[in-house]
Amino acid sequence: MDDAVRLGVDVGGTFTDVVLVADGTVTTAKVPTTPADQSEGVLRGVDRACEDAGIDPSRVDSFRHAMTVSTNALLEGEGAETALVTTAGFADVLAIGRQDRPSLYDLTAETPDPLVPAERRFEVAERSTTAGVEDPVADTDVREVAARIPDDVASVAVCLLHAYAHPGNEQCVAEILRDELDATVTASHEVLPTFREYERTATTAADAVVTPRIDSYVGRLVDRARDRGLPAPWIMQSNGGIAEAATVREHAVTTALSGPAAGVVGAALFEPTESAGVISFDVGGTSTDVGLVRDGDVERTTEAEVGGHPIGVPMVDVETVGAGGGSVARVDAGGALRVGPDSAGADPGPACYGLGGEDPTVTDACLVLGYLAPETELGGDVSLDGDAAHAVLADLADAAGLADAATAARGVYDVTTARTARAIRRVTVERGHDPRDFDLVAFGGAGPMFAAALADRLGVERVRVPRANGVLSALGLLAADEHHDAVRTVRMALADADPETVRDRFDDLEASVLSDASDPETATIHRSADCRYAGQSHELTVAIDGDFDPGTVASQFHDAHERARGFALPEEGIEVVTLRVAATIESPVPELSHGGTGSARTASRPARFDETSRETPIYARDRMEPGTTRSGPAICEGGESTVVVPPDWTATVDERGTLVLEVSR
Repeated sequence: MDDAVRLGVDVGGTFTDVVLVADGTVTTAKVPTTPADQSEGVLRGVDRACEDAGIDPSRVDSFRHAMTVSTNALLEGEGAETALVTTAGFADVLAIGRQDRPSLYDLTAETPDPLVPAERRFEVAERSTTAGVEDPVADTDVREVAARIPDDVASVAVCLLHAYAHPGNEQCVAEILRDELDATVTASHEVLPTFREYERTATTAADAVVTPRIDSYVGRLVDRARDRGLPAPWIMQSNGGIAEAATVREHAVTTALSGPAAGVVGAALFEPTESAGVISFDVGGTSTDVGLVRDGDVERTTEAEVGGHPIGVPMVDVETVGAGGGSVARVDAGGALRVGPDSAGADPGPACYGLGGEDPTVTDACLVLGYLAPETELGGDVSLDGDAAHAVLADLADAAGLADAATAARGVYDVTTARTARAIRRVTVERGHDPRDFDLVAFGGAGPMFAAALADRLGVERVRVPRANGVLSALGLLAADEHHDAVRTVRMALADADPETVRDRFDDLEASVLSDASDPETATIHRSADCRYAGQSHELTVAIDGDFDPGTVASQFHDAHERARGFALPEEGIEVVTLRVAATIESPVPELSHGGTGSARTASRPARFDETSRETPIYARDRMEPGTTRSGPAICEGGESTVVVPPDWTATVDERGTLVLEVSR
């Protein structure tokens, strides 16, 4: 693979990012996203990168892709018309949920609508328990339900009580519905064979909602790639690993956080040995995504939510807030300045894009502050209009009772920084980690403009801005390993667990993940178990190295509980709840180098870092030689993003072209 031509494409809310590695050279491209059909923007970006690199698309050996099709379907209600078939008496599980409130003291707080409305939820008479099938389902009942499902339903989710333990009835229902209906049928025992009815039902419904969209989009992209002479794309999954297109078309819910996962994997490439890990900080056009990397591996979770809907499959632990370059600033009813979650998106975009946008956004604020230069080109297609940005920020200043456009712009910048700081505290402090022990890896089109100010708020003393930071998610695609997961709830007392029985169940899960692997012989298998003290309702995951030994598992769990919760209960019984197996096939990591030469300083312009503006030197980042150090205030401009170095910070270029920002006071 050292001589291979590798291509990575990540679709964001505003821009589509492309990284092409050929003959040791990294070529990047950024083009506007095409929301109506993301594949159009993907191929436009591929054509531009190949043209810039002088590479014919037919020379590409590996094509990897991250997209937002599933995310948009779940967040914006753009998924397929879906029906749910479940056990009699359980049709309202999706609506009831866990009966928790998103904001305890907010009497007007709203929960998201169920993914499947009441009129499309159907019941069949059947009953299984954890011991087995008590009441078999009747074929005639299932066919009667099939006849009642509306013709416009494109997808059906089947989730029966305790099907994770005994899927016989569910298999029967799914088979009959597949025969009777011209619709995709998703069964919970195939998607998430674990207990907890609400989470299993919600995940199965989510898979049903996104499957037709993913199947259509990926199939269309495969065909268009073939027409260009490109190989079929491999798709980034939410777990931080890639999989073949055919695999994700069958398991569409695994792409729910495809794009954000690629960014965290990209940030892992820049984890230094001298810190506890890195915090990934990705500010795109519509949102900010933050995650954590420790010991070279991304943090994962099985308790993620997308649009308020729980998704129980393994995912990179990413916290997302609606604060990106296109986020709209406004004054609320109480006179306070707010930023997001509404976004101007790619069309019409911020006012400074000159495409019809009339609302002030974060990008407009950065332009008014002097961090971005008027006439700057974004993605090669958009030239910034400074007058338009000043006009909308002046209107915002009037609405907020502020002195002028610059004061309003600084307010927008500070509010955005505060919102993203809260997101980082949720993945660090609330997980038992001190953010001051980590480096911050900033990327995305807007991340490096906020990184140092954010680090100041958190007490982080070092920020790393990779050279290809504006397209780091696309670069992360090239470094991502192939990864497949399988799970099964077992619920047994650890003291009573038979090692042979557990081993057999692990072997079944291993066979499942290897069946999805492209080259099973090269796969590395990781086994783990979710455990808890008897009586608890939440589990901790314990790695199983070698044979399953109850004594070793107990010791590991006590240690894990001490680290995560601050205490252990050695005298309490332990329950093994869920077994997990992952198969990983490593990918070669792209070699990165930097050889900037020449005069890096290009100009200066007024920029505002506090209450006043000051003349600030501007540097062309690509010309800054390795070892070069510049003191703030300074602005380093690159092809995909701009790095803001505030006063009391320094920026040093390392051998890979990464800008390392450090507090100098």
